Amino acid sequence: MTIWTPTDDGHADLTSHDIFAQGVPHNTFARMRRDDPLAWSDWDAGQGFWNVTRHADILALNRQPDLMSSARGIRMEDQTYEEYLARRTFQETDAPEHTMTRVKVAKAFSRPVVAGFEDQIRELCDEILDDALQHDSFDATKRIARELPMRMLGRILGTPDEDLPWLVEKGDALIANTDPDFTEHVLDKMTTDDYRLMPFNSPAGAELYEYARKLMADKAARGDTNGILHLILQPGPDGSVISETEFRNFFCLLVAAGNDTTRYSIAAGIQAMAHQPELLVQMKAGEVWATAPDEIIRWATPAVYFRRTATRDHEMHGKTIKAGDKVLYWFVSGNRDETAFDDPFRVNLARNPNPHLSFGQGGPHLCLGMHLARLEVRVLFQELAKRITSIEPAGPQKFLRSNFVGGIKELPVRITRA
Repeated sequence: MTIWTPTDDGHADLTSHDIFAQGVPHNTFARMRRDDPLAWSDWDAGQGFWNVTRHADILALNRQPDLMSSARGIRMEDQTYEEYLARRTFQETDAPEHTMTRVKVAKAFSRPVVAGFEDQIRELCDEILDDALQHDSFDATKRIARELPMRMLGRILGTPDEDLPWLVEKGDALIANTDPDFTEHVLDKMTTDDYRLMPFNSPAGAELYEYARKLMADKAARGDTNGILHLILQPGPDGSVISETEFRNFFCLLVAAGNDTTRYSIAAGIQAMAHQPELLVQMKAGEVWATAPDEIIRWATPAVYFRRTATRDHEMHGKTIKAGDKVLYWFVSGNRDETAFDDPFRVNLARNPNPHLSFGQGGPHLCLGMHLARLEVRVLFQELAKRITSIEPAGPQKFLRSNFVGGIKELPVRITRA
């Protein structure tokens, strides 16, 4: 059964969010990988950019942060230096600044610490699935995929459960700021000068920052020093302390990226189950759990691309990337590269090795939350597989209107309970 067939004509405009609302234009990426692996794109709304679409090329460039800098922004959009300084997170810095911030929080996301969350995650999955599976048909993104990372986010941030829906709503407005289903302030359809110094150029950034300020004041008054937010406020090895702006942006990043990427990985995994019945059989047999999470995350590739900026001229595929040029690493293309993955357009839960690029492998910006994402995906699908005997589509799926974050925002399914 076909999971989903790309409909683009092979020459899609990669700057168009509307194109991605129809699903990733994989026919275009396949042509580029084959015929023009370092293609230039003009852009009416800003400076043009280079597109890197082959797995091997993305990996090679990601290993050269001295050549390809993160310190000019990670999205396609152009920014003034003032806007960059106001909005940046540690994702948008280079060493040594990036390293110093990462050291502060890495322990909180380490494999041993994350492993200690498994019982909590399983309890959350029990609650979520018991509720969702009361229904024969439902939107799996809303009822399952959105719920787990949202509730786990509260555990990590130390926020009250009653605040979580609001936090996730604001996180969606930030990271999905090109989709009118998630924000009234659609980035490419409105004048954005009023919020150009806010995270993601969004009014939701201001609201989240005010929430974080009050949350930390309340925690300080109670003497509560638990959680990731306290760690980020501590002095670094050199005695430096994170600024107010940097803390605001870090909080917004946690809320947005920490929720959305896992949500869309879970949604993509459920989509695959609904179209490849053998996946549920394999999950029930229980022999694929060491490899299944990475394959589901490869299939999803929620971070569609990350941008870098060349620090010097660089020759590649007979072309010259000039110093100052924008370069986009299309992870979503690399994760479907036929030279890196056998049968990349089908989900193979036993795929091993699985050199997917979804966590930014090979570079200094390797995803801090990768161990948590793998654990959440594994436990969710373990518990789901126990409870159902079949799952199938119950209507058309709808994709996020974004060329930066890829995801299925609506996924109607029909299940049979075990």
